[in-house]
Amino acid sequence: MATDEKVVIFIDGSNFYHGLKSNHGKTTIDFEKLANKLSQGRKLIRTYYYNAPVNQSEEPTRYQSQQKFFSFLDRVPYLETTLGRLVKRERVNICSKCKHEDKIIFHNEKGIDVNIAADMLIMAFKNLYETAILISGDGDFDKAIKGVKDIGKHVENAYFNRGHSNQLMKICDKFIELNAEYLKDCWLTPLK
Repeated sequence: MATDEKVVIFIDGSNFYHGLKSNHGKTTIDFEKLANKLSQGRKLIRTYYYNAPVNQSEEPTRYQSQQKFFSFLDRVPYLETTLGRLVKRERVNICSKCKHEDKIIFHNEKGIDVNIAADMLIMAFKNLYETAILISGDGDFDKAIKGVKDIGKHVENAYFNRGHSNQLMKICDKFIELNAEYLKDCWLTPLK
């Protein structure tokens, strides 16, 4: 049954990708079908997808693949993509036994969580939705969720069994486990 309740979906892209991969072994989700299923007959205003592009010069093949994915997202109705950035970091690990030093290089996402939190709060304040659906297992969103709820909005958390936050389980109003049964009709169908 359709209702006038307005819904906005916020997807933590990296968290979602790794959740799909580790819980289902595949990542080829149909974002339009997923958004419609999560909305459950309510009025879907928009889906926002947040991620950070990989560095083209460091990982040209992965960059190309990711750009194709972003182009695919551009064709999904009512979906907006917001990009952060990756910041290169390094740390030194020292073996406690032999004192050998290993330099480890890694990347941190910047601007993703803060953009999601800010957008959730700004849109709630502007009364653009009644219910926010957050697809993430990251407990760092607890303050933003509390702020959204304090404005009088509802927050639902779509999560994976592995990799979800106990903090989110305490603060959100409703929970949707993205298990095999729930996602069974949300996968992209292979081209024939």
